[in-house]
Amino acid sequence: MSKVLKFGGKSLASLHTNQNIINIIISHLQKSSLIIVVSAIGNTTDLLLEMLKKAKENKTYTKDLKKLKALNFYPEINTDEHFKLIENILHGVSLIQDYSLKVQDLLLAQGELISSKVITQLLINNKLKATYVDSTQIIKTDANFGSANVNETVTEIATTKLFNQLTTNDLIILGGFVGSTLENDITTLGRNGSNLTASLIANFIQAEEFLNFTHVDGIYTANPEWVASAKRIEQLNYSDANELATLGASILHAKTIVPLIEKKIPLRILNTLNQQSTGTLISDEPTPIGVKSLTVLENVALINFHGKGLFGKVGVDARIFNALAKSNISVSVIAQGSSERGLGFVVNNEEALLAKELLEQEFQYDFYTKDVENISINNNIAVVSIIGQDLKSFHKPYSALVKNGITPILFNNSVSGKNISLVIEKQQFKKALHVIHGQIFGVNKTVNIAVIGKGTVGSVLIDQIIASKDQISKRKNIDLNIFAIADSKSIYFNSNGFNKNWQEHFKKTQPHSLSTIINYAKEHHLENLILIDNTAAASLPNCYNNFISNGFDIVSSNKIANTLSFDFYKNLRENLKTNQKQYLYETNVGAGLPLIDNIKLLHLSGENITKIKGVFSGTLSYIFNRFSVEEIPFSEVLKDAVKNGYTEPDPRDDLSGTDVARKLLILARELDLENELHDITIQNLIPNEFQTLSVSNFLEQLNGLDAFYNNLKKQLQPNEVLRYVGELSGDLQQQKGLLETKLIKVNKNSALGQLSGSDSIFEIYTESYGEKPIIIQGAGAGAHVTARGVFGDILRLAEKK
Repeated sequence: MSKVLKFGGKSLASLHTNQNIINIIISHLQKSSLIIVVSAIGNTTDLLLEMLKKAKENKTYTKDLKKLKALNFYPEINTDEHFKLIENILHGVSLIQDYSLKVQDLLLAQGELISSKVITQLLINNKLKATYVDSTQIIKTDANFGSANVNETVTEIATTKLFNQLTTNDLIILGGFVGSTLENDITTLGRNGSNLTASLIANFIQAEEFLNFTHVDGIYTANPEWVASAKRIEQLNYSDANELATLGASILHAKTIVPLIEKKIPLRILNTLNQQSTGTLISDEPTPIGVKSLTVLENVALINFHGKGLFGKVGVDARIFNALAKSNISVSVIAQGSSERGLGFVVNNEEALLAKELLEQEFQYDFYTKDVENISINNNIAVVSIIGQDLKSFHKPYSALVKNGITPILFNNSVSGKNISLVIEKQQFKKALHVIHGQIFGVNKTVNIAVIGKGTVGSVLIDQIIASKDQISKRKNIDLNIFAIADSKSIYFNSNGFNKNWQEHFKKTQPHSLSTIINYAKEHHLENLILIDNTAAASLPNCYNNFISNGFDIVSSNKIANTLSFDFYKNLRENLKTNQKQYLYETNVGAGLPLIDNIKLLHLSGENITKIKGVFSGTLSYIFNRFSVEEIPFSEVLKDAVKNGYTEPDPRDDLSGTDVARKLLILARELDLENELHDITIQNLIPNEFQTLSVSNFLEQLNGLDAFYNNLKKQLQPNEVLRYVGELSGDLQQQKGLLETKLIKVNKNSALGQLSGSDSIFEIYTESYGEKPIIIQGAGAGAHVTARGVFGDILRLAEKK
């Protein structure tokens, strides 16, 4: 029995540097006779096309010619006749500044004719009895130059006659891709034609096996250059392989599979540079049901045909496709509207303009009668196909696409019901591949995170994510990937994520704008995006809508966004709904306490909340818990609070009562109240003379607060303590409620009076619970608590993506 081995151009490019191809041939020659089919070496075909184009435009191509000669130069092999012909063709084209497809075929064929002679001589040099065969003498075609059709009857006779006498250890080498007409005019079989040459020869001689050596380890669940988590497929049947080839798998040619099916000849895709890999076997053996791979068609265009006036008329589709067929224009994906005469279909990009012109001619009269409104071309598309996907489980990848801001333009399900093709915007196809691949193949879902703010809370959060990353990956199949970290001065990116030494990047300033985060995510096709706002910046929430519109969910410990104008508040939520994004901010009010979620749940369930009261600030809780019972100056307590990270960078943000007011407003708006920040009665705990100082001056003069607070303390009864509270009351079924923050005296044995440390407490009064409130109490301040709360929001989002 004989085997057919085919080596692609990228495999042959390594001839200068290693013996891999020679070793592969020797290893297989020990067991059977071999027919070796070769492509042109490296990028020879591309160089020939580029020189032809330059010659037509009368531009110099000397450098390209030198590259070509270097690529195909082997001292002991005489290729002068081929290069002389190449130079003569290019010179002639440059004179008349034009060329035909017949001339192009003659030029391109030289690549394969040279490579087959080179391989033959190298094998002879290794003491192998190799025979060169001019494939133009046995592969006979029609005169469709540029993409000739093989005359299989004549070719089979010539091939059989030549190869039937083969015995073990016989070795034949010929070029793929090329042939000739019955009049001996040289033709080419189109791109990937070398695979077709090898496949046909395997059929004609009933080969034992067809081994296709490429630059990759086989066929993958997606292009591994685009999707790092793609896995090699061990085995495919002919049907699946044919679909893959038709819908864009780059290492398969659609015509390659058909000749193999007839004689049940197995095809194995192998890597020239990795002889340990078993590659991918394609045969008639059945394979498990399910999705096999994702493919992409890039060089395509979408033709949109709109003709409402033709609705219900018979033969319209036939007119469309007959018009295209007359010019050999192939259609790959079709979708049709049911309520109007609308049709969308995909063609090769270079044929799109001709297709439009042909349809305009065919429907000229229908344009006149206004039965056809428009025929348009969209070149900015790609087709992503899911081979083996049926509609029953398609909702998961489709939903994931929409959540990532990718809405297919057109959808097509194959006749078999086992393949789905999506037409999407070209710039989104790599991101789409990541999203779909993660959903279908059970690999870990990657959630890409941009952290803004690396202060106390931000730094702790980053460390928590990095420390927990491996554990979450194992338990939840979620990879948390921090791809961007920013502060007010710098931003740093790493598409593969930061490690525990992330702080090292910030030793030098790297200026930025926040828009670079969006641009970076797009350029790197990052999916499942989350923006984390761990700042207190008033300006950052104004950027939220832009991030949301560009596919980001938001998690924030920054309270500003929820306490800006009610119009902003509504607009933000409308944008979230439009883009199917989420905004989580559990830490806005209770740090790590589950407060906002519970209030939302009560409200959505129809429970009538009548009042909310409590100590909202863990910072002020810590300060007054200690100051009320300890013999210690107020300034010392405040310094300890700053040192422990309980306060904002400027402690007056806490002491002013504004922070509590913002928290109170956030809860009010969760109840659909339309209050504004200026509606709140706020007691400011900072004496007037301290309110205008700079932060540094204020921190230096903290002792000046002691007299004011000692006076407040003297007014306490023995069983009383100070507590700064927020209260939401009034008729909460109306448009607005009554909101107030104030410093009060309470009995130290009451629920509020018994607080300790930095605990917060929230009393939620409802119609059903009457005078017995629902109480939520716990740590209300501290970097670790707040960071853990933000982390919790991240995980909730990650699990829903």
